[in-house]
Amino acid sequence: MKVLVAMSGGVDSSVAAALLGEAGHEVVGATLKLWGGASDSGCCSVADVDDARRVAQTLGIDHHVFNYTEEFETHVVAPFVEGHARGMSPNPCIECNRHIKFDLLFERAERLGFDAVATGHHAQVQWRDGEALLTRGADSAKDQSYVLGYLQSAQLERLLLPIGGMNKSEVRAHAERVGLRTWDKPDSQDVCFIEASQGREVFLRSRIPLSSAELVDRVSGEVVGHTDAAELMTVGQRRGVLPGRDGERRFVAQVDLAAGRVVVGRLDDVMVTSLRLNEDSVTFARDALSPGADVWAQWSAHGQPRQATLRYDVDWSLDLAEAARPVAAGQTVVFYSLNDPTVVEGAALVAR
Repeated sequence: MKVLVAMSGGVDSSVAAALLGEAGHEVVGATLKLWGGASDSGCCSVADVDDARRVAQTLGIDHHVFNYTEEFETHVVAPFVEGHARGMSPNPCIECNRHIKFDLLFERAERLGFDAVATGHHAQVQWRDGEALLTRGADSAKDQSYVLGYLQSAQLERLLLPIGGMNKSEVRAHAERVGLRTWDKPDSQDVCFIEASQGREVFLRSRIPLSSAELVDRVSGEVVGHTDAAELMTVGQRRGVLPGRDGERRFVAQVDLAAGRVVVGRLDDVMVTSLRLNEDSVTFARDALSPGADVWAQWSAHGQPRQATLRYDVDWSLDLAEAARPVAAGQTVVFYSLNDPTVVEGAALVAR
């Protein structure tokens, strides 16, 4: 099989390429140039490209660099900035996977005559009854099925995830065994287009004006603080919010940029029992789930799945079996099968 491997310059994708070569496939590596600005973190630096190229040399495979900087700006960076300007909290890594790695890269692979695309994600594609399903990775601490929640059957049928059945220590041991320079390279943790030394605030201020707002207690209505960058406040966050007079922690319940107000409250006051979903973003991996379907819902990369029921009235929504901390608009919620919580059923964006 002729396989195009997305090589980020990290150990996971390096081992993915190595395993496919060892299995006898015709392997070609491809690194995506996505961000044209300054970067000292993430997976888009010059050093990462060099690491991927040198791993390819070690493995004896061809390596290419595909330039998607314009598309990355359009589909990832601009929506990230625009979302914050509207008081939302988008997840740029999910949008990168959705629009770049598993859309544009798949299209190019098909044009170039590849049979499949492979990545180093900790997730698995399992065939059951002739159907390709996305399931959780074997290493629960590194599972990345959440960030791949938008993938559909047609993509899964052409996707290989060689390290999905391994834990991280096994991946690193294999890389060291075959002499890959990335064997002890730290995992990438940050958004690639935001410099770790500068932070999100500096990046956003370079793109949009940030506005001040009052912090208002949800119950009493009194002003309990101020912020000079309301666009940086995320629904559900506690960091940066002072405790109330009662000494209890406060959480962000609502960001209202138009009113110049951020509503905060005790955890009991801000808990939610339902999530409204963005109608245009609801995607199912296979057949569409019917309203009333019960699922496991997860809305952060390593969050605790919660039982919920899909509803449809005027819009899609998700009723939670138990109350949870509020979820910011723009975040992604991924649905897992109630009968088999390892199987991804679909995904959607949380709406206001």
